[in-house]
Amino acid sequence: MPNLLFICSKNQWRSPTAELLFKGHQLHHARSAGTSDKARVKLNQKLIDWADVLFVMEYKHREIIKQKFDARHKQLVVLNIADDYQFNDPELIAFLQTALTDYL
Repeated sequence: MPNLLFICSKNQWRSPTAELLFKGHQLHHARSAGTSDKARVKLNQKLIDWADVLFVMEYKHREIIKQKFDARHKQLVVLNIADDYQFNDPELIAFLQTALTDYL
């Protein structure tokens, strides 16, 4: 069962919404984290090691991961979702469902 890790800045809106889409999923486990020191769940190497696929919301998150962590052998996908949504926003959910069709 592949482990999916969703990453945004503060782990408040985008990445927890993506994680929630996979709650109880039969094929994947999902978690979320943030790159900021103020993140609800702060990204760390242990989470990266746990994940099979890393999904970042913006290119800046990918760059932070490359600078601070060893993720060389991980699949890293940039979803390109701006920080314009609240948690569980219907428009955000629709965007994620489209972007993650192959996993859902």
